[in-house]
Amino acid sequence: MELTIPLIILALGAAFGLRKPEISLVTALVALALSIVVEAAILVSAMIAFVAILNIAALFLMKKSYLRGVDYALVSLMLIATVVALYSTSFAMLILAFILVSTPTYMLVMASESGAKVDVGVKYITFMVVATILFIIGAALTIYGGSVNSESIQTVGICLLVLGIAMEVGAAPLHYWVPDVFDTADPIPASIIASLAKFVPFVIAFKILFTVNTEKALLFIGVIAAISMLAGNIGALTSNKPARILAYSTVANMGYIIAALTVFYKPEFVYLAFAGVLLQLFANAFGKIGFFTAIREEGTNSVFSYIMALSFIGLPPLLGFWGKFYILAALIYANVMWLAVLLVINSAMSVPYYIRLANLLSGKPNKGLALCIIGISAIIMLLTVVPPNWLIDSSKVLVGYFKLGGV
Repeated sequence: MELTIPLIILALGAAFGLRKPEISLVTALVALALSIVVEAAILVSAMIAFVAILNIAALFLMKKSYLRGVDYALVSLMLIATVVALYSTSFAMLILAFILVSTPTYMLVMASESGAKVDVGVKYITFMVVATILFIIGAALTIYGGSVNSESIQTVGICLLVLGIAMEVGAAPLHYWVPDVFDTADPIPASIIASLAKFVPFVIAFKILFTVNTEKALLFIGVIAAISMLAGNIGALTSNKPARILAYSTVANMGYIIAALTVFYKPEFVYLAFAGVLLQLFANAFGKIGFFTAIREEGTNSVFSYIMALSFIGLPPLLGFWGKFYILAALIYANVMWLAVLLVINSAMSVPYYIRLANLLSGKPNKGLALCIIGISAIIMLLTVVPPNWLIDSSKVLVGYFKLGGV
């Protein structure tokens, strides 16, 4: 997987883009196209690339920004990091991918049409730095514990790893930055943080946990998932502002995905859990892009709004249903029944606030680019009218990249 050329193109494009943003846009798209891996699971790579393309398109809605000309390159860099995480079997490269996907968000979160939002940036960056430290230390201890056959070290490592993920993606009880950042940041950078930035931490977590030979941390992971589901849904039920509803929705969605990590001790079902995670991340990504764009435009078409809301709820056969379904199936097969029951209950709890969110953002006829972004985000939710068997096949292929070199 040779990514040197895309990175060089990105660097040159970002440099020249400071004067001519169009150059950065073109080079970002070229680097994006070159980084897609076509040998295996190409549909997964293409879907993630499409998330990045919608993020870049949404940046056009911001008339001006202190990052104009560099922001496109930052989004493409995040895509490259995601591709590295999916296909690399090197522990060092996985840690690099984690840093590369997180660091661009430090600058993007402050971008707005009224100047840099430094207060938002300080809060966000503080949490992300701590999350990165916890994640790296946890990953290293997990790998080391496995190499010396120490269950105690592995257990400590897994706990730190999961805490790092929870803080990075905004899962409870380490979610305190999420409501404030999503509510005060510009909606477009918030949509990037809520969509493209979520893939890498979970992909790496699966690869690290795939090396584990102890079940001692299983309950800890399940408790974090349960707390995040409950805290997110309760927070969203008691919120009235669309951005805060989406913030707590993210907390709940991250809980569903963390629940899938409990299947790591049943290797025969990991592919099913990973397929559910990818689908849930896709549903979360496209839905957040659509809804945050609608927030920026102060509303959207009612049909699009309700399609995205119903997908988040998990109504079949929309995209959001299949993600929860595969995660639920993996939990049942792995005999983590208590967490499966909590997932179903929390999905039911989400119905009122997603309907309220759809109502709050319905009724405005968008036009131009905003309409395209929201419309595409909604239409993608309909792709799974035909059961997504292609993703099961792709997930089996990607699980083949879970064995880390030298581990």
